[in-house]
Amino acid sequence: MKRIVVLASGSGTLAQAIFDAVQAKTLLCEVAALISDRADAGVITRAENHGVPVHLHPMTSDRVQWNKDLHDRLSTLNADLIVSAGFMRILDHSITSAFPIINSHPALLPLFPGAHAVRDALQSGATHTGTTIHWIDAGVDTGEIIAQESLEIETGESEESLHERIKILERSLIVATIDKLLSMKENATS
Repeated sequence: MKRIVVLASGSGTLAQAIFDAVQAKTLLCEVAALISDRADAGVITRAENHGVPVHLHPMTSDRVQWNKDLHDRLSTLNADLIVSAGFMRILDHSITSAFPIINSHPALLPLFPGAHAVRDALQSGATHTGTTIHWIDAGVDTGEIIAQESLEIETGESEESLHERIKILERSLIVATIDKLLSMKENATS
């Protein structure tokens, strides 16, 4: 069975969609581990509730060592795919070049990269935004786009309400994309 590792820093609503899909067997893989950089992240409880092993990897002052330790940890987990589901760290080239890692971003890249994509879309006066699943490279949301889904920004919409609507798209798109990528990998090896 294919194995994925989830990287997450926050409440874990995106990771929850993955965990639920695996449990429901609509996503045929094993979640080998959750790696979180924050001991207080809500995603940890979500992972534990699904029996997913949790590895804490808090940021340290020595970023080179942090990168090395993360690389070593990922190497031991033998994942077919690594999924960044709200992992709020930029990954070093030593990691992004060694492992297949995807990310979900709450905008239609290349528009609005970075941590404030929803706010930036609203401030720009955009009429549409959405979500992008992309390969992670060493840049900030610059990797090759795998899938996108858009939605219309409603007049007078708040950042919070828009982000919640985007999250609904993200949850289904990340699960569908993981399924597609793992199927492609399965077909390539058989």
